[in-house]
Amino acid sequence: MILATTKKIPGYKIIEYRGLVMGVTVRSRGYFGAWCASFQTCAGGEISQYTAQLLETRNEALNRMVADAYARGANAIIGIKFDNDELGSKKASSNSNMTIANNATIAVGTAVIVQKL
Repeated sequence: MILATTKKIPGYKIIEYRGLVMGVTVRSRGYFGAWCASFQTCAGGEISQYTAQLLETRNEALNRMVADAYARGANAIIGIKFDNDELGSKKASSNSNMTIANNATIAVGTAVIVQKL
């Protein structure tokens, strides 16, 4: 599968459009992740647990989008975009500053059949 964020793929000609494809995933940060991240927040710098989770959710959304494109008979996806949002954010407890949230990631693009020039 050829993947591109652009509307064209250099060296290829679009033969047929197969429609919008997408992949969606939602992950919970959970209490333990928020607790661990709170220590990194105090020290400053990158919060590696959240970074790893965002990369994991992005890859899962991408893989689901690719599966959608294969199901449509496509061999490429153009115009790929990602969006990430937080859903259902709430405090871990009434006496805590930790927040438990769900991270939603969506990958969208246009499935196409391309041919090498």
